[in-house]
Amino acid sequence: MNNNTKWSIDSTHSEIAFKVKHMMISTVTGYFEDFKATAKTNGTDFNNASLEFSAKTASINTKNKDRDTHLKSDDFFNSEKFPEMKFVSKSFNGDKLIGDLTIRDVTKEITLEAELNGVAVDPYGQTKAGFEIRGEVNRKDFNLTWNAVTEAGSIVVSDKVRLVVDVQFIKQS
Repeated sequence: MNNNTKWSIDSTHSEIAFKVKHMMISTVTGYFEDFKATAKTNGTDFNNASLEFSAKTASINTKNKDRDTHLKSDDFFNSEKFPEMKFVSKSFNGDKLIGDLTIRDVTKEITLEAELNGVAVDPYGQTKAGFEIRGEVNRKDFNLTWNAVTEAGSIVVSDKVRLVVDVQFIKQS
């Protein structure tokens, strides 16, 4: 199959977020603000599309400066040494997106739920495609191993991290 149609991310209509339980009672949401993604398809058919995504780990934003600084440190992403996290798809069949996720120096295959919301032409004549992508990873699989326990014995940060990705692509060629 020839994937000769190229798509680039429309960052003004896209959001890369993650959610993690804090002390098992509340959820903290964070975003990567500096990211890029591309897709290659056969026309506007996204079946068997290949997708690539990367984000600058230093662009993390959880709306708390101290927490963001901690996330950029070696306890978590070590943004200085590993400035980018990356996902490269291996297969997409309409609802499952399988690919390699690299965080720090660890690459692991993950499976994400991916839903193509549709393909439409905007008022300016640009063809756009919208996706909702959801998944879960264990941060410890990627050496994001920092942990602390409260006095009462509950874990401060859960191992499971939910990925919540809403992206819009613009057809390039």
